[in-house]
Amino acid sequence: MKIINNLLFVIVLVFVLPISVFSECTCDKSESDGGNNKAEALEYKLIAIGSILAAGAIGVCLPMLGKIMPALSLEHTVFFIIKAFAAGVILATGMVHVLPDAFDSLTSPCLGENPWGKFPFAGFVAMLSAVGTLMVDSVATNYYQRTHSSRKKPGDEEKNGEHEHEAQPITVDDKEAQGHMHLHTHATHGHSHGSTSPSDEEFNSLSLIRHRVVSQVLELGILVHSVIIGMSVGASEDPKTIKPLIVALAFHQFFEGMGLGGCISQAKFKATAITLMASFFALTTPVGIAIGIGISNIYDENGTTALIVEGIFNSASAGILIYMALVDLLAADFTNPRMQNSSKLQFGANLSLLFGVGCMSLLAKWA
Repeated sequence: MKIINNLLFVIVLVFVLPISVFSECTCDKSESDGGNNKAEALEYKLIAIGSILAAGAIGVCLPMLGKIMPALSLEHTVFFIIKAFAAGVILATGMVHVLPDAFDSLTSPCLGENPWGKFPFAGFVAMLSAVGTLMVDSVATNYYQRTHSSRKKPGDEEKNGEHEHEAQPITVDDKEAQGHMHLHTHATHGHSHGSTSPSDEEFNSLSLIRHRVVSQVLELGILVHSVIIGMSVGASEDPKTIKPLIVALAFHQFFEGMGLGGCISQAKFKATAITLMASFFALTTPVGIAIGIGISNIYDENGTTALIVEGIFNSASAGILIYMALVDLLAADFTNPRMQNSSKLQFGANLSLLFGVGCMSLLAKWA
C-alpha cells in the first residue's frame, strides 16, 4: 500500500504541477479580468491624466526658472547638484524600469520559443539603440557645427582676429588666471591671424550646439518610453493596478522632467522651441493614457503583437536613456573643470546622484 500511495503521489506531482504552472501563465485576456471595473478604472485614469500632466509640467519647467530663482541658474552650484540628481533618475529609469519591462515582454511565455526564447532580443535592441544614439549624436553635432560655420560672414574671422590682437594682454592674462589652455596665441605667431585655438565665442557656440543635440535626443528617448507607459495604464481595467501607478508615475514624470528641463535650459533655445519641447514632454504620457482608453476594448496586453511592440520600443528607449545619462549628462558634468576643482561640489553631486538613483529605483516597487 505504501508503494502504491507513493506511486500515486509521484503521478500527481508529474501531471498536476505542470498544469498549475501553465494555468498561472495564461495568455487569454478574459481570464485575467476578474477584478476589472471599467467605470471605477476610468475615474482613476482621468485622475492620472491630470496629476501626471501637472507633475510633468512642473518638473520640466522648474530648471528653467533661473531668472526668477537665482539658485536654479546655470552658473549656480545648486544647478550641478540638481542635474546630477536628475541624471541619476534618468539612468535608473532606463536600467530599473524600462529595460526589465522589455525583457519581460520579449521573454513572455505568450511568445513562441522560436526565436524569442532563444536569443536576448531586449538586450540586443538596447545595445543597437545605444550605438545608434552615439551615431546620431555625432552626426547631428557635426551637422550643426558645419551649419554654424557656414553662417559666418567672410570678414568675421579677420575682425575677430584684429579685436583679439588689440586686446591680447588682457585676454591672455584673464585666460591664464582662469586656467584655460590655449595652444597658440597671436604673440607666438607674430601676426593677427595666427591663432589656432577657438575664441570664447566659438567655444560657447560649440558647447551650445552640444547641449541642443543632447536635449533633443534625450527627449526622443523619454517620449517613446512615456507613450508606452501611458498606453499600458489607459488600457488597464483594474482599479487596483491603476491606483498605485498614479502616484508612482507622477513622481516618475516629475523627476524625469527635471532632467530634461535642465538640458533644455542649458541649450538656450528660443521661447517657442522651449514651449514646444516642454509641452511635448508634459503631454506625452497623458496622451498615451487617452490612447489606451480608446483602444482598451481591443487591446490585449498579453497578445503577441502588443508584447513584441512594447518590448522592442522599451528596449530602444532604454538604450537611449542609459547612453544619454552616462555619456552626455554624468560624464560631461563630472569631468567639468568646475566640479573637478571643488571637493564640496563633487561630494554634493555624488550624493545627489545616489539619491536620484535610489528614489527612482524605489519607485520600481509600484511602477
